[in-house]
Amino acid sequence: GDYSCSFTYSAQGGTNEQWQMTVGVSEDGGLFSCSIWRPQGKSYLFFTQFKAEVKGAKIEHAMAYSQAAAGALNDIPLKQEEFGVTETTVSHREGKFRFELSKLMIVAKAPREEL
Repeated sequence: GDYSCSFTYSAQGGTNEQWQMTVGVSEDGGLFSCSIWRPQGKSYLFFTQFKAEVKGAKIEHAMAYSQAAAGALNDIPLKQEEFGVTETTVSHREGKFRFELSKLMIVAKAPREEL
């Protein structure tokens, strides 16, 4: 539709990890979600940088995790200083990000057109 989500990153490691990305739109078309994660839980890649960007909507809520829930493991969020959120992007913070990422979730809101 009118929304898109992209994920760019730089990482070291060659573990052939499987990652998933899902996007969704609410029934009324007002909310857009984008999730990127490793279903097995923790990633063993050494991320030097990452950025997720949405188009067609403004970010309402975003969270990044060093570990994704899987089996007996729980989501472990990154510290707030490790990443930054703008209206359209979620990205690492240089010098603060600790190189671990296993999950990224974004909820964005479509701009309302005035009648």
